[in-house]
Amino acid sequence: MPYVLISTQIRLESGPTVVGDEWSDKKLMEHLGASLMKTLGNNFMEYRTPDPPRMVLDKLEKLDYHVVSMTGVGQTCIWTLHKPDHNISDKKATISKGDS
Repeated sequence: MPYVLISTQIRLESGPTVVGDEWSDKKLMEHLGASLMKTLGNNFMEYRTPDPPRMVLDKLEKLDYHVVSMTGVGQTCIWTLHKPDHNISDKKATISKGDS
């Protein structure tokens, strides 16, 4: 899973942080200390961690994720992170070497 979307309410900047949906990588969610929860009134489940966004971003950076964008929507802050696929970059390097 190369992309991760995390969010938090501005008034809850010390946590919790939403870190994934019900189809997210379970091992990654476990590493982030997240639990699958369903909020009253929603027809979907999401992973949440009690950690503030800063701690979640630090954990993801150690796993080679990088922030691609950040925005505010109403009272919500949202970060999009991406993890490069090293297999793809290795293949591109191999192809480039073959061209020279």
